[in-house]
Amino acid sequence: MNEILAVALITILAVISPGPDFAMVTRNSYAYGRRSGLVSAVGVAFGVQVHVFYTVFGIAVVISHSPVLFLAMKFFGAGYLIYIGYQSLTNRSRVTLDLSGGGQLSLWSAFRHGFLTNALNPKTMLFVVSSYTQVVKPGSPFGVDLAYGVFMSFAHLAWFSLVAIFFSSAVLRKAMLEKQRIVDRVIGTALISLGLSLMLTVVGAK
Repeated sequence: MNEILAVALITILAVISPGPDFAMVTRNSYAYGRRSGLVSAVGVAFGVQVHVFYTVFGIAVVISHSPVLFLAMKFFGAGYLIYIGYQSLTNRSRVTLDLSGGGQLSLWSAFRHGFLTNALNPKTMLFVVSSYTQVVKPGSPFGVDLAYGVFMSFAHLAWFSLVAIFFSSAVLRKAMLEKQRIVDRVIGTALISLGLSLMLTVVGAK
């Protein structure tokens, strides 16, 4: 029971802490509508399973003992954050208010944004790996390990679905679209800052 509570508490704290997932879901929700935001949240949840997969199957041990692989993963993650931050920062297109939620972003693109943002996020990687190595008992049944992974994904889906619903509400979305350039620049700057800080951490760790 203590193990379950510990995993649940760590997961909740990790999910609600601000980060690239939050910024990405927020932008897709206010800019492209509720459906795009919710699909992005689904992508985030699936992205978590990438980290669960290589942790449960022991690949995390290989990554942790291979500085080259570990640094490569961090660089890819930082680079992707900088890339989507730059897109937001330099975006000059005006999104029109579409309460039907159709937007200008395909569902595949919304899913890909969410999936890659989380799958390439070293913060999520460290969260999942530390949860399994520090909290979950060694030798726990494979089914239990998978159940924890499902819970982690569900927690991400639930939280970011709420984020999507909130930021795609008609009143808030209208207000944010009226200040679209400012909001885009704030979100873009935040993502680039996260990416650069991660990049500097990687460089400093060499």
